Amino acid sequence: MGVEIRESPVSDEAFDAMREFVHDYLAASVENEDEGGRMRWYPWHSAEYRFNHILNVVDISTTIAEREGANVDVTRVAALFHDIAKLEAEQDVHAEAGARIAREYLKAHGDYPESFVEQVCRCVEDHSYQGDLSDLPLETQCLIEADILDKVGANGTALMLLRMGYESRTHMDAAEMVDRVIERGEDASERVESDTAESLVHQRLKRTRWFQEWLEMEVAEMEAEESLDDVATGMGDS
Repeated sequence: MGVEIRESPVSDEAFDAMREFVHDYLAASVENEDEGGRMRWYPWHSAEYRFNHILNVVDISTTIAEREGANVDVTRVAALFHDIAKLEAEQDVHAEAGARIAREYLKAHGDYPESFVEQVCRCVEDHSYQGDLSDLPLETQCLIEADILDKVGANGTALMLLRMGYESRTHMDAAEMVDRVIERGEDASERVESDTAESLVHQRLKRTRWFQEWLEMEVAEMEAEESLDDVATGMGDS
């Protein structure tokens, strides 16, 4: 279980100010880059997508924290800062960079206890941890589970379908692309630890599998119609 911190709860006003700071920081990370910067043509490497992802992770991690008994303030603040450096730092160091930014912000914008600041920053720094989640404080576990979950389900499916255009694929590959989301969800179901996250993974996987079946059914019908058209054309030429 995580260490409970009941002192100095984060007010809604303070959290809104943090959210505005994160939004503006992400926008500033890319506004001066030539030709969009590193892989910026992919939607998930834009400031708009990254901020939306962060807000999704805030919502999901807050739900998990509330149901699992973690400290909600630590969890939601860490979730808000977890990817703030994603667009300016390399993948392998963005978590550490984000923790530094979070520490600087919290020390400059409020009289937060050192224990609170340290716990938030540790969550941010460890959110890319690839080992057993049960080894981590509960707040960090909630953040990582939420980060994983945002890539599964409707949001992950929509992004994967968008990716088809960037890879010059057609709608005929849609079911195959959705299969990648399902594989990611199956991996997530094996990694998450909390009952809440496990339940959310299964809900999202169920919806994604249903969507894939729908795609496979309709694309199969289109393939059959195209085959019949080819046959008819061949007969007409003979």
